[in-house]
Amino acid sequence: MNAVPSSGAVSIQDLVDEFGGSTPHAISEYYRGGSLVPNVPCNSDVPTSGEIAITDFYGAVNAAFITASGGTESTSGDYKIHIFTGNGTFCVSCAGNAAGSNTVDYIVIAGGGGGGHGATGNPNGFGGGGGGGGYRESSGAASGCYTISPLGSGVSALPVSATGYPVVIGGGGAMSPNSPGAQGSTSSFSPISSAGGGYGGKGGADGCSSPGGGGGSGGAGGGRAGKSGGSGNSPPVSPAQGNSGGSSTPTGGGGVAAGGGGGGATASGSNGSGPGTGGAGGAGGTSSITASPVARSGGGGGAGIGSNGSGGSGGGGSASGNAGSANKGGGGGGGNCGSTGGNGGSGYVVVRYKYQ
Repeated sequence: MNAVPSSGAVSIQDLVDEFGGSTPHAISEYYRGGSLVPNVPCNSDVPTSGEIAITDFYGAVNAAFITASGGTESTSGDYKIHIFTGNGTFCVSCAGNAAGSNTVDYIVIAGGGGGGHGATGNPNGFGGGGGGGGYRESSGAASGCYTISPLGSGVSALPVSATGYPVVIGGGGAMSPNSPGAQGSTSSFSPISSAGGGYGGKGGADGCSSPGGGGGSGGAGGGRAGKSGGSGNSPPVSPAQGNSGGSSTPTGGGGVAAGGGGGGATASGSNGSGPGTGGAGGAGGTSSITASPVARSGGGGGAGIGSNGSGGSGGGGSASGNAGSANKGGGGGGGNCGSTGGNGGSGYVVVRYKYQ
């Protein structure tokens, strides 16, 4: 459908062409909020009762589309994309309607967890990788021209109204000398909240190494003695926002230490294994919401005396001590003996909808 002309001559037939109606036609059929003209801000000049003039309908539309601002804006075909890499507000000035668009698709990525420290001078001092930031998205049903990964299967796009929606971008968890890493911070948009990635466990002697922390995806255990990885999808949401971290090598694992890999959005982190092989970080999720496929929320790799674990696809940092990718929520890589783990990567929010 096309809007009624925004200037010049307007006829009853222009209204019929846009909104329909029954013969004989009268201008009084077309009050805003009645059965024909939608009561949306885009049609605010059309009265709801009383005196009505044909010029009140300049630019009026039946198919109303969302109009919004905020973040870094771009378009792809008939769709508008808003990318947030820092805190902001998604401001909706026109909420549209079902004939045009009135829902938005989203992806909300939290900050990744920091990798665990590798204890100085200790043969078991190898840190676990940090977990990827929680990964939540809609199914893309309202914007079927692009592909979204299965993580959002069955999740509806969000309806919006003419108001401001705060956007919070979680920071990555920092590395901490002689300690486990830190958990990443939460990212949120509207009612959708993604939990920060869990921290990677500290390396050290069997009694001093530590397990990984829980979060959007779990951080991995450090050192030796089979320290467990943290749980993913914590707090629980459906579909799950992440997976668990891997465990460090067991005491009998060839007698050689290695940290586990942090969990990712679509896969758990691998366990550390003998002889001294650090676990790989779990894979992140891939979405084309920004009009091209990008992986995010990968887990960090675990450090090992024999070989270091790789970071998971989607920005996970590899051991030893590499940071997770910024704006992807990647977990930090575990630290080698005597070195700190890598910082987790910051989070990310994208909102997309049909705008014309």
